[in-house]
Amino acid sequence: MRNGRVRPKGGRAARSDESEEASGHMETTSSAVAQAPAAEDGQPVPSARRTVDGYLRAPFPWYGLDEAFTGPRWLMQVGLSADGAVEHGSVGHGDEPSVRSEFAAGGDQDAKEKFAVVVTVAANPVRRSADGTGVLEATSVSSAAWLAGVGLLSFTWPGQMDHSLRDDWLEQQTETAWVLADDLEGEDWSTLSLPVDGVPTPFHYRESEYGWVLAGSTQQGVHVGAYGRGMSAYGLGFAVVKDIAAYQG
Repeated sequence: MRNGRVRPKGGRAARSDESEEASGHMETTSSAVAQAPAAEDGQPVPSARRTVDGYLRAPFPWYGLDEAFTGPRWLMQVGLSADGAVEHGSVGHGDEPSVRSEFAAGGDQDAKEKFAVVVTVAANPVRRSADGTGVLEATSVSSAAWLAGVGLLSFTWPGQMDHSLRDDWLEQQTETAWVLADDLEGEDWSTLSLPVDGVPTPFHYRESEYGWVLAGSTQQGVHVGAYGRGMSAYGLGFAVVKDIAAYQG
């Protein structure tokens, strides 16, 4: 973690198939990040295999798209600190995306997967770990921006790229997402105002050939990030999830 932002071990985004769910735990110094659940073949884990238990343990409210969105909603995963506390997590909206090696911006496949994922990050100060052996760094809007940036990468790699090269590509792009999240006032980001619980709220926003990423803060003690593809970010609104169990489908 640096400047209040989590980072994966070795600078690489963690896979989040269920056999490696421990890799999604935020740790005292460096950490892995819980991404959208995916099996070894890169396909998403069916919603039925995800549970709401971790979400219910969170001491903070979860955010999702507001009631204006009437499409499918689905659970993803939560991220835990080294002492087991829930610190962040994601919920999805729209079509459940697959990892797409055939991705091409504007292509037919792009039009078939329209989704938006909302990431909620607890706004925590620097604090001692529960066992007293280390320090848990503060979270910030940059935390949400980085988690959202890496989340988008978890569903994408460039067409024409050999599958064996994807880890190297992910490592490079993860580092780029980290640098971008460290500089939210930089020229790569613009400002977008979107409603959060009905209140216009400023977000940092950027687009890439693979989709869009945004991040901001709420009045409920959490930071919110989001990423998506095929759904315009400009028409979205966010709200506290009243019943997280409804995302189980």
